[in-house]
Amino acid sequence: PAASGKNSAEHAFRKRLLGQFPDGVYRTLATNRLAELRAAAGYADPRRPAEPGAVFRDCPGCPEMVVVPPGRFRMGCVSGRNCDERELPVHDVSLASYALSAYEVTFEEYDRFARDTGRRRPDDRGWGRDRRPVSVPWADAAAYVTWLSEATGERYRLPSEAEWEYAARAGTTTTYSWGHDIGRNRANCRGCGSRWDADRTAPVGSFAANDWGLHDMAGNRHEWVQDCWHPNYAGAPPDGSAWTTGGDCLRRVVRGGSWLSGIEYLRSAWRSGISDSTYGFRVARTLD
Repeated sequence: PAASGKNSAEHAFRKRLLGQFPDGVYRTLATNRLAELRAAAGYADPRRPAEPGAVFRDCPGCPEMVVVPPGRFRMGCVSGRNCDERELPVHDVSLASYALSAYEVTFEEYDRFARDTGRRRPDDRGWGRDRRPVSVPWADAAAYVTWLSEATGERYRLPSEAEWEYAARAGTTTTYSWGHDIGRNRANCRGCGSRWDADRTAPVGSFAANDWGLHDMAGNRHEWVQDCWHPNYAGAPPDGSAWTTGGDCLRRVVRGGSWLSGIEYLRSAWRSGISDSTYGFRVARTLD
């Protein structure tokens, strides 16, 4: 991402100043200077209205973000089809508005982080990099959002499991966001009817977005979220926050299914816990 050197340090300082003293005497001065720094570095205007559906980037090369509306939904196997005990009990969750990346993080985006931090670039299996979804261990996905937060001065993170499912459903209660039947060429999986089925990942955005403008929430790459693994939803947070206590934090939740998965793993309710593997991810951002 953009800002570097002296401007990057000043940008971070101004963000901390506003966070610690939101009503301080220098608020206007700090806010205006922060906007100047962000504009010079190619950042989005932080004072933009956070309207649901708005699309923005915080810097050149940052993931494209979509503002998700606040709301309340029933989380878990609400469709009543192919339910698993891991998806129960169905429970109410209320969420504030937040932003979620429109696509899974790509090799192109992740490689910038790898270069900047001296990490080894992940293997693309010969399928090509650029706009294909990256696959990394959970710890590397967590490191990426920390780096993105430091680079932009914004609060990036992995989405919580509740935020992920809320966004994947996009207001629906059906098996998939588009209905109960898998159909053809709506996603990339084993049996999805796409040109990439059970062969390799597709470039992100190869399929239509859901009703909230989010692509590939079903299929293509399994996606890490922030939550530690719990075998069911008994005691799950009602506010949509990440559930990181009382579970197995050596295993993290993955959602969404992949290019190699059967259609049952693409259900909006499907979830699993994984300890040692590489998967895709998308990023969330807290809205001030």
